[in-house]
Amino acid sequence: MVRVVLSELLLFLLPFAGFGLLLLLQRRKLVAIESWSKSSVWLAMAGLVLVIASFVYTAVVADRPEAGFVPTHMENGQVVPGRFR
Repeated sequence: MVRVVLSELLLFLLPFAGFGLLLLLQRRKLVAIESWSKSSVWLAMAGLVLVIASFVYTAVVADRPEAGFVPTHMENGQVVPGRFR
């Protein structure tokens, strides 16, 4: 679960890192608020689009079991745990 959260967080921060790199290449101050104030909303939206796209991609290509779930039940006096067929 931690891996999933970290990967989504990195995808969200990717546009900010790219913009920071662009500021460095343009030899502008990286910590100046003027450099970030106009672009921060667009960078956040781009990060959200990347996160949503990764969720959609995962939903489309994720492996799904072919059969259904067999719930926990009793067989011959023994509890058989639930499982996917």
